[in-house]
Amino acid sequence: MNVGIPRETRVGELRAALSPAGVEALAQEGHRVWVERGAGSRAGFDNAAYEAAGATIVCAREEVFARSDLVAAVFPPDPGEYDTLLHSGQAVMAFWLLPAGRREDVLALQRCGVSVIGLEAIADAGGRAPVLESMSEIAGGLAITVGACLLLNAFGGKGVLMAGAPGVPPAHVAVLGAGVLGRSAARAALSAGAQVMLLDARLEPLRVAARETSGLATMLATPANIEKALSFADLVLGAVAVRGQRTPVLVTRPMLARMKPKSVVLDLSIDMGGCFETSRPTSFPEPAYEVDGILHFCVPNLPAAAARSATVALTNSLLPYLMEIGRGDLEGAVSASGELRRGLYLYRGACAQAALGRTFDLPGASLPWAMG
Repeated sequence: MNVGIPRETRVGELRAALSPAGVEALAQEGHRVWVERGAGSRAGFDNAAYEAAGATIVCAREEVFARSDLVAAVFPPDPGEYDTLLHSGQAVMAFWLLPAGRREDVLALQRCGVSVIGLEAIADAGGRAPVLESMSEIAGGLAITVGACLLLNAFGGKGVLMAGAPGVPPAHVAVLGAGVLGRSAARAALSAGAQVMLLDARLEPLRVAARETSGLATMLATPANIEKALSFADLVLGAVAVRGQRTPVLVTRPMLARMKPKSVVLDLSIDMGGCFETSRPTSFPEPAYEVDGILHFCVPNLPAAAARSATVALTNSLLPYLMEIGRGDLEGAVSASGELRRGLYLYRGACAQAALGRTFDLPGASLPWAMG
């Protein structure tokens, strides 16, 4: 199998889909790996390391896609590149986030005849998403580091120290969503010395979080409780996700009036549309903006700020699926693996996900393993 690793082109994206160690594992299985020059340089992996691992370095992005049966990337090509980079029968694994995209882009992918696997959608029967979780764990800890900085006057905040000091109360942090990302952020906030309230629409994730983390306060995420949390929070993190769907808006613009001036919100759900009405995607070096006196941080690829660690984590979670596909072909792999089936949005251009079909009014595929 020919596997391609392109250099990421999205603004602020510093990760690579595979580290040299991941490339070496594929090469030892007899696969040919094509790596675009500089693909891992911003994560601290130079071209020589990839070559030593068995990769062939190519200079052009177009060549990586042209030579590859399977492309592994952090983010997919831009829609304007579909016609020039993608070819029929090819498979591309990336954080596609198609449910939050545009119908015309999905139709363009269908015309290309490609198979599309969303790393965010690969999940087991219980809803656990290993690849997404690996990034969520990193994002949760990073969010608290970023939030602690934004609370300081130098970064536009109200001048609150996360851990407080003797005789000075710590910051109040509210986390919306008790999934892997939310729980990771809540643990990091508690470790930083903050007082933390975790909210979720379901009781079971709150029970899990309470058992995992001592000192954590929990509350059901009703509209009234969300407004209550906003009223006392110095920092609010949105970590809401609904698998296969756009993130619901939980905090409207009028609700921001409940927050104290110069408080901070981090919308970690922005990659799937965001859970604050006032959110819009941002990037470094200008990741924050102000709305109605509230500082907003909405960087969709936050793990890229720790690019080397995130690349290693991504490799660890992605490599088993690449190896599984490489043992035969994509059709055999998705037939055998429920996790890959759930991540498959399109198969050779045909819609393989009923939820995606409903979102964009696409005809369903007559595939024996298409997901309902």
